[in-house]
Amino acid sequence: MDYQKLINNGIKRLRINKGLTQEKFAEIINLSVQGLRNLEQNKYQPTADTIDNICEVFGVTPVSLLLPTPEFDKNQLLNIINLKLQDASIEEISKINDIIDIIKKKYKN
Repeated sequence: MDYQKLINNGIKRLRINKGLTQEKFAEIINLSVQGLRNLEQNKYQPTADTIDNICEVFGVTPVSLLLPTPEFDKNQLLNIINLKLQDASIEEISKINDIIDIIKKKYKN
């Protein structure tokens, strides 16, 4: 079992569930943004101090970070989409809107 991947996914899941950008989450846990990105991309394993800090700040246990990703509900998906849209240009957002309209039409019939 790949514990590094499980805990890194748990950290990313926690950040998204709290509705935080990578920048804000990294600031809160006193980690560089690049360091957080590396964790979320499974390039590195978090230190015990980083795990302890995350658990203390957000009131979670290390075990909760190891749990597999549950299925997303609509609100979690909307949080993920909203976080991704924050960095998108107006042109990208317009294209995404057009794609959503096409998908909605296709599944409406």
